[in-house]
Amino acid sequence: MAKTKKKKTKQYSVSDGKLVLMLEEVEEGGYVVRSPMEPELITEADSITEAFENAYDAIKALHASRKKLYRRIAAEA
Repeated sequence: MAKTKKKKTKQYSVSDGKLVLMLEEVEEGGYVVRSPMEPELITEADSITEAFENAYDAIKALHASRKKLYRRIAAEA
């Protein structure tokens, strides 16, 4: 059985002074975007600028979702 070599993808850490992002290049082009400060944040982008824009949008959505969940849990308690 022949072993296939898995191509290593390049990974980068970038920061805008407020948020740290981990970017992983994908074969199709662009990046998978994650944040070590927000483990649930996963998005994609074609550029570093877009990575930060998408990450901030995702963070807003995560915070809104958590707030809604916390209210529901409090109401049930």
